[in-house]
Order: sequence, then C-alpha cells, then structure tokens
Amino acid sequence: MGSKGLRPFAGFLRAETLKGNMIKALIFDFDGVVLESADIKTEAFERLFEGEFPQHVKEIVGHHLKNKGISRFVKIRHAYDNIIKIHLSKELEQELGRRFSEIVLKEVLNAPFVPGTFEFIEKRHKTYPIYVATGTPEEEMLYIAEKRGLTKYFNEIQGSPSKKTEIIVDILTRYGYSPSEVLFVGDATTDMQAASKTGVHFVARITPNSESELLKCQHKIKDLTKFYEFIKNFPI
Repeated sequence: MGSKGLRPFAGFLRAETLKGNMIKALIFDFDGVVLESADIKTEAFERLFEGEFPQHVKEIVGHHLKNKGISRFVKIRHAYDNIIKIHLSKELEQELGRRFSEIVLKEVLNAPFVPGTFEFIEKRHKTYPIYVATGTPEEEMLYIAEKRGLTKYFNEIQGSPSKKTEIIVDILTRYGYSPSEVLFVGDATTDMQAASKTGVHFVARITPNSESELLKCQHKIKDLTKFYEFIKNFPI
C-alpha cells in the first residue's frame, strides 16, 4: 500500500526527544497543512463543471467542501451519480481527473507554504519521522513533493486511491507505533474522522474557511509557526 520507503525509518529517536514526551511520529495532510493549496482544489471543481453543468456547480462545490481530503475521483463520481444524475464512464472519469490535475498542478507548484511548516520540517524531520497522508493521487503528490524539494523531509508519502484511514493503519502497523504515539495534523472534518477511527491524536489546522465541525476539535492551531513547542507540551 502506498509509496514505501522514501527514506528508511531509523528505528529510534534521540533520548532528549522522548524525555517527557511520547509523541513519536507525525502524519501531515498536505493541502492546507504543508501548502496553502486547499482553495486551489475548490476553484478547480468550479472550473471543471462550470462549462457543461453551471446549474450544478454550487452543489458540487458544496459537497467538495464538506468532504475535503477525500479523493477527487470519489467526488467526481458522486457529482455524476447524485447531483448531475447521468452515467459517468470510466473513460470520462479518468479524463476529468486528468483535467483536474492540469488545472491545479501549476498553482500547487507555486503555492506558498503554510506559515511555519517548511521551517518545522526542515529543522525537525530528523527528530520526528513525518509521513504524508493525502487525498491527492499518489503519483501526482510524489511529483509535487519532488518539484518543491520536500521529498527528503518525509519518511513516506501516501495518497489516493488509498483512503486516509487505510494509510494511517498501514503506518501504525508497519512501523509498530501505538496510536497514542502518533499525531495527525489535518484541515478537514474527514481528517478528524480518520484520526478518530484509527485512534491517533488529531490537531486541526484552523482557517477562516474551516468547517464548523473542525472548530469543535480539542486541539487546534492556526499555523505551524510554534508547532515544535506545541508538540513538546502536547497532553498525552
């Protein structure tokens, strides 16, 4: 499952890291946690459907916003099956996915980092193993990470078609982490749900556009400018 072994896990952490702190690994969503790219995906759904189905754009985008973090292919199929209500062939599904990638790729490659994220991963990736679990197609995500010079900072990058719950379970199983030792940072309700299902700790990255359910999370951050201090003081 996923892209294994981008950088072999060392199997240990420095003693000072563990002292008084049991968080041993981090899992990051990508859009909205690493890069300020969440809104790019929203705009892409608008552009993908506004030409042929302008009457359905609002509902399609609304469904996307309620299900951020889920594969674009799942949302495209939902749009056809439940909103547009016409048959979606496998060929058209793949074509729409390709067009979606074309719309977002250039913008994502130029998107700014979430404040504090690059500084954190650059300085702390040897202290805390960092994994990426994203709804973006894995091949596309690997390309983006390489082009942005991020591959070396992440132990693994996994994306769709695997679901985030599956990715988290896979990481826990292969690396032998207890769920209580892992902290997942996401910006969507679906991220929160994946953390709940797998038992890992969850931290919500909150923005002015955050879903209302996300605002109820116990642990919230606006960005990652003080994330190292946050982890050190994280209540286990």
